[in-house]
Amino acid sequence: MQPSQNAPLLDGGTTLRDEVEKALSNYFAQLDGAPVTDVYQLVLSEVEAPLLEQVLKYTRNNQTKASVLLGLNRGTLRKKLKQYGLL
Repeated sequence: MQPSQNAPLLDGGTTLRDEVEKALSNYFAQLDGAPVTDVYQLVLSEVEAPLLEQVLKYTRNNQTKASVLLGLNRGTLRKKLKQYGLL
């Protein structure tokens, strides 16, 4: 999926993508050369859990609406909710 040219701006005039890039840059700077593995999984878990929480809040815990909003089938959403202890 390509980043949207019309991505909504956050407070301060930045996009979500800008904030993620800044956070990752900070993370790697803090490593100071220390070995690290599984960064992909780390980032997914750090982003996915709060994403699911906020989407459920937005949809008032309606899993059907949440799955549509996320572009996931409801079974996949439930699996992810269980994975993060949200169900």
